[in-house]
Amino acid sequence: MAGDSVTRRRFGALTGGAIASLALGAACDATLETAAGNDGRLKARPGATAKTSTSGERPLNLDAPRDAILHIPANASADPLPLLLLLHGATGSGEGVLRRVRAAADAAGVAVLSPDSRGGTWDAIRSGFGPDVAFIDRALTRVFETVAVDKARLAIGGFSDGASYALSMGLINGDLFQRIVAFSPGFLLRGARNGRPRVFISHGGSDQILPIDQTSLVIMPGLRERGYDVTFREFDGGHEVPPAIAAEALRWIAGASAP
Repeated sequence: MAGDSVTRRRFGALTGGAIASLALGAACDATLETAAGNDGRLKARPGATAKTSTSGERPLNLDAPRDAILHIPANASADPLPLLLLLHGATGSGEGVLRRVRAAADAAGVAVLSPDSRGGTWDAIRSGFGPDVAFIDRALTRVFETVAVDKARLAIGGFSDGASYALSMGLINGDLFQRIVAFSPGFLLRGARNGRPRVFISHGGSDQILPIDQTSLVIMPGLRERGYDVTFREFDGGHEVPPAIAAEALRWIAGASAP
């Protein structure tokens, strides 16, 4: 789903059930059966004593060759920073998806943590929550030890497969993430939900990879029916993150402007 090509037949086979369950109502609240019993929950939490020492971009050196990148905006102040955990599309990388939002993050003053999936895409897209959850937890723990993070402006987001995974993980960990950004999501994985995060969804009206009428136009009203605050932006374009959409989303995370 891709980072970014998939046939409509393949898309339907992978996502049809998840989308249908979302549209049907209470059925989508059942917990998805996952590999090794992992429920998608994250344990990492921001600390009260961390201080942000430097700006710029660096790998976390947690694993090789698939690692994670931390980007601290050049205009970062000594105050706790908003942080976006950003997830790439299928066959992609943290560096690749970071390029889509780097300028917007710098302008909004948002730090970005962008990990690589352990495989070609995120674990629960094809099976169940497992090694990717563990690696994300490790990466967040490292960042929380070295960066002063504003707990009220902690967000998870992604593009394509990464948007589907971020949306699902964000609802499961809504007591950690206050906001969720989904750039062109495909579906919503079922799981036990916590908290009540706000959601920002964008999608191109001409998307041929993940057609909007089969994806975001089903996901968005389903979330609203369940009481989630959803900001939705349909734009003229395909499977992409236009600069204007990235800028609005990062400002939204930073709290600099209300939708």
